Amino acid sequence: MAVYKKVQIVGTSGESLEDAIQKAIARASKTLRNLGWFEVKEIRGALAEGRVKEYQVVIEVGFRLEDADSL
Repeated sequence: MAVYKKVQIVGTSGESLEDAIQKAIARASKTLRNLGWFEVKEIRGALAEGRVKEYQVVIEVGFRLEDADSL
């Protein structure tokens, strides 16, 4: 039987929403193991001089918890 955990993180990018998602997942993968999926929860951004300055995405990433025996 597998048990999963979800954590919420925020990715940012000056280029695109996809880049913000990719950066968030890349960073999460440095400290979390067994990442299996993500879900976009919120999309927002920052404006400057009437233009999009930064994209922000709140995502939940899910990962499988390891068995105590495997630690």
